Amino acid sequence: MKKLIAVTSLCFASLGSSFGQNSPLLVKTKKESGIEIIQKDSLFGIQFQFRMQNRAGYLSKSEEDLTPSEMEFRVRRLRMRMKGFVFNPKLTYHIQLSFSRGDMDWEDPNASKYNTSPNIVRDAIIYYEPIENLKFGFGQTKLPGNRQRVISSGNLQFADRSIVNSTFTLDRDFGFFGSYEKEYFALKGAITSGEGRNSTKSDKGLNYTGRLELLPFGKFSKGNDECEGDLAREQTPKLALASSFNLNENIVRQSGTLGNDLYSDVDMKNMHLDLLFKYKGFAFYQEYCSRIAKDNITTDGTKFRSVYTGFGSLSQVSYLFKNNVELAFRYANITPDEKLYNNAVYKTVNEKKQEHFHLGVTKYFYGHRVKVQGNLLYQITKDLKNSTNQKQVGAIFQVELGI
Repeated sequence: MKKLIAVTSLCFASLGSSFGQNSPLLVKTKKESGIEIIQKDSLFGIQFQFRMQNRAGYLSKSEEDLTPSEMEFRVRRLRMRMKGFVFNPKLTYHIQLSFSRGDMDWEDPNASKYNTSPNIVRDAIIYYEPIENLKFGFGQTKLPGNRQRVISSGNLQFADRSIVNSTFTLDRDFGFFGSYEKEYFALKGAITSGEGRNSTKSDKGLNYTGRLELLPFGKFSKGNDECEGDLAREQTPKLALASSFNLNENIVRQSGTLGNDLYSDVDMKNMHLDLLFKYKGFAFYQEYCSRIAKDNITTDGTKFRSVYTGFGSLSQVSYLFKNNVELAFRYANITPDEKLYNNAVYKTVNEKKQEHFHLGVTKYFYGHRVKVQGNLLYQITKDLKNSTNQKQVGAIFQVELGI
């Protein structure tokens, strides 16, 4: 694998030299950062990356009946990303496109009147950095919510994010973004539409998000707080404590930026707390998420749709051995508010509590860009209304390849 990477780098280096000394372009490769092309007069620069996740998965009908309830064989993600600068290094851009059907959030094309097409465009944002550490953005990208959501899906130590994230995520949105980062803290915020990615229109309500991160031991090694696991093998302990708050006014979709249309608009509040610790290959991550919405059940008189309000907790711990094999364990649970399963008015509403226990083994060949992952799953779905449980076991095998 190392020989293959070396040969690939040599090929791109040869490509760069083939332009000649008189060429206006410089081509080079950067470790885990793809191919970079820079105009010699520094009027523009572009960094190109791609990645794919090919997956096979299995989930049983129950703990006793190991007959498959579902099988998964597909290209889970296929992404292309471009970022760089134009005219001035302070004026930058970030574009990310998705191409596999499972990566377009298009399971139901009629999910929302605000978004009825495949979501090819994931990120399309312009940044301006007037001074060092201060950055402003305008466009579509991830909201500054829980850390696991902000971390790229290519930098995860399990095949997918947890049920806590899938339930309480703020996801992506379009609007104005800002951040200010120093050695021991970071402030991030956004004012956005609230309708999610690629929406065809917006209502009068806006989406407000703020995040504060504290780094008592200083910054992590470059990029090591933007990936799961301690691949940088921090030589001194590193800790990040963070809190995010979100108010999305007049939401028209079940999760604000995601989900089916509601029958009436609702104001929704989200709170996220997370902790990240890394030291010499050991990593620990803890996350708490909660959501509040006063009128969390909407109806058209005959049917209803609800906003999942309640609480979620995630714990992940891992260790990276010197041969770049990592063992990781995850425990995640989500619990709905009582009125979502014990409601005297809407008696058929019955949201479930879920608990997931996941064991992961990952072999890193070239960081997160080239890795093989295996996950074992044990999942419990608790019907709090009828006091019954469904227990399932499963497994996922995934290969990630990218530059």
